[in-house]
Amino acid sequence: MRAKEVVLPELGEEVDEATVSYWLHQEGDEVKEGEDLVEMTTDKATFNVPSPTSGTLKEISAEEGETVKVGQKLATIE
Repeated sequence: MRAKEVVLPELGEEVDEATVSYWLHQEGDEVKEGEDLVEMTTDKATFNVPSPTSGTLKEISAEEGETVKVGQKLATIE
C-alpha cells in the first residue's frame, strides 16, 4: 500500500496558514477515511482535518503549536 500525505487544505480567501491545536490520534494508530485526525486553528476559525484514506498513522510531521501553510504536509498514512 502506498503512503498518503495529509496536507493542510485550502482555507478560503486570505487565509494561508493554520496552527495545530492538538492531534486526535497518535503515530501507530489505525484511522479510517473521513475520520478526524487533527484540530487546527486560524484567527477566524477552529476546524478538524479528516483522514484522506484508511490505514496506519505512520508519521506526524507538524507538532502541536506549530503553524503550517496551506498544502504543507501534516502527517503520513500508510
